[in-house]
Amino acid sequence: MSQYYEMAEQTLSNPSNGASRLFLRQVALYEAELDLVSGIGPMEADECQIDPADFKAFVDTLLARHREINHAVMIALSEGFVATVLVLAERAGIAVDWNPTGFAADDGLRDIQLPNPPPPDHEAWSADLRRKSHELDRFMTR
Repeated sequence: MSQYYEMAEQTLSNPSNGASRLFLRQVALYEAELDLVSGIGPMEADECQIDPADFKAFVDTLLARHREINHAVMIALSEGFVATVLVLAERAGIAVDWNPTGFAADDGLRDIQLPNPPPPDHEAWSADLRRKSHELDRFMTR
């Protein structure tokens, strides 16, 4: 069994039920973390519609947040989800903002890593994340 993620009439992904269930739970988690809707609608009859405008805002905000993380465990936990979302965005033809100016939601609290690693080189960061999403694209069926 599998489920379909679609934007208009285009199928962006057709993962197995288990992979889809895990992905949708991560979507809900990041919607709560970012305080932003993803544009990924409910799964009904094994189909899910994605709203392009909401999804673009979600992708750009998610990428801005991911870029600011300087905590090894948080990076490891989020990188696969971010790469998956980037594959969907690329398949949808959404122009992703790879140079975000900052994560808007700032409650004054930050997770810090001790010892504190050096800040990432953003060119290397984006190249590495693009490589990971391109590799993942090969395994995401349509």
